[in-house]
Amino acid sequence: MTAQVSALIPASNAVARECGITLCHFSTSHTQLKSRSFHRECMPLAAAGINVRYVTPADIKGRRNGVDFVTLQRPQSRLRSLLPSAGLIRVLLRQNANLYHFQDPELLPVALALKVIFHKRVIYDAYEDFPSMALNKRSLPAGLRLPVAKVVAALERLAARCFDGVMTADSLTLRRFAHTGKSRKLVFFNFPNLDLFPPPRLVTKHFDVVYRGGLSARAGTLVLLEAMRLLAARGKPASLLLIGYFDDVVFEGELRERICALGLSAYVGLRGRMDHEDMAAALSEARIGVCPLQDIPKFRLNLPVKVFEYWACGLPVIASDLPPIRPFFRSVNGGFLYQPSDAAELARSIRWLLDHPDAASSMGQSGRSAIVQRYNNHNEVRKLREFCVRVAATS
Repeated sequence: MTAQVSALIPASNAVARECGITLCHFSTSHTQLKSRSFHRECMPLAAAGINVRYVTPADIKGRRNGVDFVTLQRPQSRLRSLLPSAGLIRVLLRQNANLYHFQDPELLPVALALKVIFHKRVIYDAYEDFPSMALNKRSLPAGLRLPVAKVVAALERLAARCFDGVMTADSLTLRRFAHTGKSRKLVFFNFPNLDLFPPPRLVTKHFDVVYRGGLSARAGTLVLLEAMRLLAARGKPASLLLIGYFDDVVFEGELRERICALGLSAYVGLRGRMDHEDMAAALSEARIGVCPLQDIPKFRLNLPVKVFEYWACGLPVIASDLPPIRPFFRSVNGGFLYQPSDAAELARSIRWLLDHPDAASSMGQSGRSAIVQRYNNHNEVRKLREFCVRVAATS
């Protein structure tokens, strides 16, 4: 246990034990641990003395990092995972928790049943702009996207009125809920957990550029590939590491074909999802972190986690100039902003940083310093622990 986490324990343990707080986080759709729910919330809360139980279909048993796991049987179909389950409610009630915490919008009906029928205290973690995501979800038929988005938005408004707490990952998303209902509100930023992002070490750089996150057109993956093509065409090829998941198998095939068609096969490495514990080492294989998100409603609200993780690894960052991240770039001399969709400007920024390694190193050091001093998980966990105590004490 690091000094940072252990510093939370004495005061937090006293408060948690005095209130006898048990928090039950539950999910039915994720078979891998999500970095926000486990590494940024549940694991640090457990270290701070709160009893945490994690109900999940992930194949994890017993205790891990102080969190007790309760394994759910995986649903046989996606449809079944979307339907409220009496069996799931029975599992949740057996946890006898003071607080029930969840993130998946498809579980809103289950959470409403916990609150309305069984009078449990419920916290909804709306960490994404889920209505906007529904509007762009390729796995949904085009004719259903708007109705689904409206249903999700309506359920979230109902949640803000009925539940005991509502969390978001950024201030702009919270505006949708800020004046709705009497639920307590909290912005819990997805800043890096420094236990998992230790001080950068000198390592061999296998790649010039790294991107981590969803791989899709809206995330700017195609713009990034075009920037890499421009660099190669100018006789200045750069190597790129893409870490993350595809929207669907269709886009995966399209992306692989595009890489070949652009003549970039020798310069692009593809890695799928990876354990969050391995993320810092993977990002540190590159010289520059890139965040090429496109200008769509979701990204005008949500703060990109990847930027802060790049900085935590001491990398200079090139990011799309969008409202959520803009204020942070003003205060951290950690890289460049560029106009979304402008592959030529992105290519120029990459080339400049590669041609000026001392300046790039200085920007990376500024980013790391900002993470250590301000933008890390330590203060966020303190806020979350206090939030949980207040919600649990609600009469």
